[in-house]
Parts: sequence; structure tokens; C-alpha cells
Amino acid sequence: MPLNKASILLIYTGGTIGMMKDFETGALKAFNFDKLLENVPELRQLDCEIETISFEHPIDSSNMNIEQWIKIAEIIEENYDSFDGFVVLHGSDTMSYSASALSFMLENLAKPVIFTGSQLPVGDLRTDAKENLITAIQIASQREKSLPIVKEVCLYFEYKLYRANRSTKISAEHFNAFTSPNYPALAESGVHLKINRDLLLKPKSKKLLVHREMSDNVMILKIFPGLNPESLAAILGIKNLKAIILETYGSGNAPSEDWFIELLDKAIKSGLFIVNVTQCSGGSVNMGQYETSTQLREIGVISGKDITTEAAITKLMYLLGQKVSGDVFKTVFETPLRGEMG
Repeated sequence: MPLNKASILLIYTGGTIGMMKDFETGALKAFNFDKLLENVPELRQLDCEIETISFEHPIDSSNMNIEQWIKIAEIIEENYDSFDGFVVLHGSDTMSYSASALSFMLENLAKPVIFTGSQLPVGDLRTDAKENLITAIQIASQREKSLPIVKEVCLYFEYKLYRANRSTKISAEHFNAFTSPNYPALAESGVHLKINRDLLLKPKSKKLLVHREMSDNVMILKIFPGLNPESLAAILGIKNLKAIILETYGSGNAPSEDWFIELLDKAIKSGLFIVNVTQCSGGSVNMGQYETSTQLREIGVISGKDITTEAAITKLMYLLGQKVSGDVFKTVFETPLRGEMG
């Protein structure tokens, strides 16, 4: 392999981007990734070497889970020394969850891992798949003095590169399906590819650590007007539940009624970790700004600050998998580990 060319490993997990339409039946089917250059000949113009690997049984991203995240992490680990960057092709529905999870699982990452996908199959006339795929590979191959420029897990979609654990899906039908509500885009693709280097993570030169231990004893509860004590008590009392994301109103507000606070207080004292994340599309939790959140802070609810729900739940899974002790759990969660919160 020529020394002057970056080497990129393309990992296909499933999803619309890897589909081709059978024009006789109209059905979607996976195309052969061994014939990638045949399907997307534009890739030949990129100044990099591309190899591909696919899940033995590609899955719809609705079926993504911890086991599949570990599989992606292990593929990267096994090939880490042989490639300059990695592009993960993934269904868009749960891409922000998977990309956020990988950001925590891959500690000391010093190479780009770019997630991308598409809203339309690669063979469609109006597809967004080709642009997303080509630019994601191009970004992953960007180097300076033989070192990668991007050294973190990212998500590329519709002309913008986002920090993976800052991204969220906002549209089921528009090409600009993702956004990063509380952190600027890391790069923008137009006539020129502009990378905002000041926004990129700058990891220390340490050996890559791959964390496979992730806990699924977690839950997300969206607060709504009319939530009753019986429902909340049932959720907080789920067997083996270790932590819960509480999606609250505005800047972290929730009911201040006695029954609500007492149920949360009892759960926290029994060892349950409760993280306060705003259900707004942007902004930050600021417990104590209003009376309706002051009590949450006083009973020990953890502040999610400006973290996304996707990053919050995967960070919980990661920290529980690492068996972070209860006396420091709140401090560790509220501390940025991979640039996921401000």
C-alpha cells in the first residue's frame, strides 16, 4: 500500500445506505460491498485506499444493541494499527446512540471513526448516500504530517460533520436528518471542505483502550403533565434497574409535588442513579434556576447539563459497565469524558 495514501476501513453494519433497489420488483436488497467501487465509481477519485468489511448478517438499526456495539468496537480494535481511519455505515434511526456509545467505548482514540448513512438507498436517482459516503471517507482520510486531523468518533450527514455524542436525529424524511443542538459542527462540506480544527478533541498520546462492559440496566423516562404516582413508582421499582434518565421540562424542571420528590428521594437513597436531562431539543439543565428544580438538586439528582439523551443513556451504560462507585458516580457523570457535555 503506497505510503502517501491514507488507508480507510469501511464497516457496513446495515441500513439504507447499503441497499440497492431491484428495479423489476421495487424491493430493496443489500448490494455486494466487494463491488463497492463498481456501485460508487466516484470513490476512485479519492486519494486513499479503501477496504471493506461487513457484518455477516447486516441489521436494521432498530435492532442495534450493546452486542452489536461491541462487534463494531472489536472490528476497529482488530484493525486499528492497519488503517488510518474508519467509516461506519449505519442505519440513521439509532445512529446517534451507536456513535455516542462508541465514543465512550473507545478511550484514547487517536484516529477518525466516522458514522454515516443515508435517507435513500445508494442506487436511487436522488440518493444522498453517495455524497455522505464519499465525504465521510474523505474526512476520515484527512492527514497532516502523516497524522489524522480528526481523532474522535463523529457523525457525518448532509454536508456537516458532528461530534458523535453531540448529535441527534431530527427528521425522518429530510436529507439534513441530524443536528448538534449544543455544539457547533466540526466540519462543513461545500465547494471546499472546511474543518473547524479548534473544535476538535485533542487526545493525549496513549494506547487505545476498548471497553466492552456496558450495562443495559437503564431506563429513559420522559416527564409529562399527568404522570401519576403509581406509574412512577412502578418504573423506579423495576428489578435490577441501576440508573434512569429523567427527561424534564425546560432547564431541568419537574413536578414539585411531595409524592414526586419523595419517590425520587427514596429511589436515590436505595442506590438508583437519576440523571436530569432536558427534553428540549437544545439548551442545558440548570437545577436551582427555578424552584421546580431546586428540590431535585437537593436530593442528589445528577445534572446532565447540555448532554443529549443519546449520549446520556450510553454514558450511563458505560459508567455502570466500568463499575464506577456510588460515592463518585455523580461527579464522574457530570465531568466531560469525550467532549459530550459543556
